[in-house]
Amino acid sequence: MFGSNARILYRTSPARARGPIPATTYKDAGVDVAAGAALVDAIAPLARSTARAGADAEVGGYGGLFDLAAAGYKDPLLVSGSDGVGTKLKIAFATGRHDTVGIDLVAMCVNDIATRGAEPLFFLDYFATGKLEAEVARDVIAGVAAGCRQAGCALIGGETAEMPGIYAPGEYDLAGFAVGAVERDRLLTGESVAPGDVVLGLASSGLHSNGFSLVRRVVERAGLGYDDDAPFAPGTALGEALLEPTRIYARGCVAAAARGAVKALAHITGGGLVENLPRAFPAGVAAEVDATAWPLPAVFGWVADAGGVEADEMARTFNCGIGMVAITAPEAADAAARIFTDHGETVCRIGVISRRGKGAPAVVLNGAEAAWRSSSSPS
Repeated sequence: MFGSNARILYRTSPARARGPIPATTYKDAGVDVAAGAALVDAIAPLARSTARAGADAEVGGYGGLFDLAAAGYKDPLLVSGSDGVGTKLKIAFATGRHDTVGIDLVAMCVNDIATRGAEPLFFLDYFATGKLEAEVARDVIAGVAAGCRQAGCALIGGETAEMPGIYAPGEYDLAGFAVGAVERDRLLTGESVAPGDVVLGLASSGLHSNGFSLVRRVVERAGLGYDDDAPFAPGTALGEALLEPTRIYARGCVAAAARGAVKALAHITGGGLVENLPRAFPAGVAAEVDATAWPLPAVFGWVADAGGVEADEMARTFNCGIGMVAITAPEAADAAARIFTDHGETVCRIGVISRRGKGAPAVVLNGAEAAWRSSSSPS
């Protein structure tokens, strides 16, 4: 402990003196502060493009601001979510395409908070890399801004971290943080879900951002490169096809919840329908899902066939064509479907809610093996 009379001396022993020490800078150590500042200037217009009521979407300060009153809320609850993109980033690194993973980042966060009926209000990102490559970083943030515009939320801040020695050359990691709001009396809890309710499925845009460790193993096993034609999408490079960004469902979900058309929503991510659907309803009920009710997108058929992945493994790993599920009262199902359709979604009735017996599964997926095997078979 240093008292008021403490004296600290820094001196070099004559016996150890080696002459002047060469000047060392932060840039010499691998961190370019000037490049980071230039990136902030470059992404400022991207952030401004996401401005909305309640936020001006300017970046560069110590904290982003959001005015709930200006956004029109009276008695709001805040809903937050955080997520990343996962090993899908490995495909971005391999292909050199970085403009879609930012959309994935936003989607994984805002789709989660939309399941409570919450409107996404603002978003923050975290971009970490070993050596900052300004063009790559700008492409990533451009994707984040595009995702925010799709979701209707403002990009009000973030962090760019340059950390030499932590990441392999040319690689980076992403994390995202979203905050939304819902009026207290419109919060979706799923507590009212009951036997006889209808299960609606909203089509996914493909793999979204889950299961890519398995997908990359299948690509390797198939002996394919990311520049090769995608077996499930002739004329499109495999890497480009696999980087199809996660669909953002937020606007349709918020609209359906605000009109009282849905009882519960489930974002279908890692764990698939089997593990995500039970998060949306109480313990006493189950979802009976008909896997023949929607077409299995070709990418899933290819993964199953080329990788020898069984139906139950597919169902617990991927969304298998359904990225969001809505549960509605029978009399509200048609109205809910219209709302989602009006917001650009492809909607199918995929099941019903039933009473759950003791020891019975929370999700019964009927017909998956036969339907998905036929989808993966050569035509």
